[in-house]
Amino acid sequence: MATIKIKQTRSRIGASIDQKRTLDALGLTKLYQVVELEDNACSRGMVRKVHHLVTVVE
Repeated sequence: MATIKIKQTRSRIGASIDQKRTLDALGLTKLYQVVELEDNACSRGMVRKVHHLVTVVE
């Protein structure tokens, strides 16, 4: 299955608790950390929720 790489580019300080929990669910705990996830609707929805804190690395 296809995968996407997600990199946290901005700090979680000041983000709402829902956004912090979404970052945790994505596996992002540190700044500039990159994780590789399956490219499915669930992952895309979580990325959309925190789009201002992460970037999708190709």
